[in-house]
Amino acid sequence: MKAFGMLFCAAVLACAIAGCNTAPPPPPDTHDADVKAISDNEVQWNQDYAAKDLDKVASHYADDAVLMTPGEPAMKGKQAIHDGLQGMLKDPALVLQFKTSMIEVAKSGDVGYTQGSYEMTVTDSTTHKPLHDHGSYVTTYRKQADGSWKAEADIATSAVPSMPVPEKKK
Repeated sequence: MKAFGMLFCAAVLACAIAGCNTAPPPPPDTHDADVKAISDNEVQWNQDYAAKDLDKVASHYADDAVLMTPGEPAMKGKQAIHDGLQGMLKDPALVLQFKTSMIEVAKSGDVGYTQGSYEMTVTDSTTHKPLHDHGSYVTTYRKQADGSWKAEADIATSAVPSMPVPEKKK
């Protein structure tokens, strides 16, 4: 009887320990809401560019983000991006519109990315005439603690052929 009691206690203890080690329930599926949030973010970002609101444009980037644009060195960090975009947003000819063609969000719900195309007009610093550019972009996002999505890496690739560098006269 004593052996039976010890076996019973051991079985109860094993069940209790096994019960404590059950896997947590899977996180709720927020995929569709996350895709909508990123889409809404990019719509707002376009509006912020149209308004030429530097602080709002920069607010779409995470503190440690990187922005890579054609012909320019990478801007690393939100403050560098803010400072780097300042001159562009002061350009009276600036028009920038980007259109998302794909949004993907990881199953974990904490990272995502967009792909799309952009069209931009700026003033050429050499000729002082409008310069038209178009191309494609990829932006990676990370969900923040407050549930918002911030750009971590924003990379644009121009489809306009670059101008050849003039040779120096000898």
